[in-house]
Amino acid sequence: MRLSTKGRYAVMAMADLASHEASARPVSLADVAQRQEISLSYLEQLFAKLRRGGLVRSVRGPGGGYRLSRPAGEIRVADIIVAVDEPISATRCRTGSPKGCTSSGHRCVTHDLWEELGRQIQVFLSSVSLADVVEKRVLGRARPCEANPDRAAA
Repeated sequence: MRLSTKGRYAVMAMADLASHEASARPVSLADVAQRQEISLSYLEQLFAKLRRGGLVRSVRGPGGGYRLSRPAGEIRVADIIVAVDEPISATRCRTGSPKGCTSSGHRCVTHDLWEELGRQIQVFLSSVSLADVVEKRVLGRARPCEANPDRAAA
């Protein structure tokens, strides 16, 4: 499973915006584009979705730009990805479809594994705030599973 450019760039741009929130003035997309090496026109498309999603607000006029709509600690990475219409799915099956991904229309034998992986990714991204990303508090959050007691007894 891969997160598309749309989702990755939206999170990068929002983290950039959050890291410049301390300044009194709004952040221009041209500055974000330059710092993050993302096309300005692509950022404009992403920020239109982020604005509609209620994650940023625009400030018009000279010195205008964008600001976060709420504190970075209240914005989850999952919120950003959802706002830009990025599905988080690890299966080949279409989301919400009762039909499977095989040519016969059945679900493959590993479907439940990949579906649960998608849920775990969603849980993780919902647990990480934009402030966590900016303040580098992401690494080390994942914990290894404890040994399965059923397997140890076998």
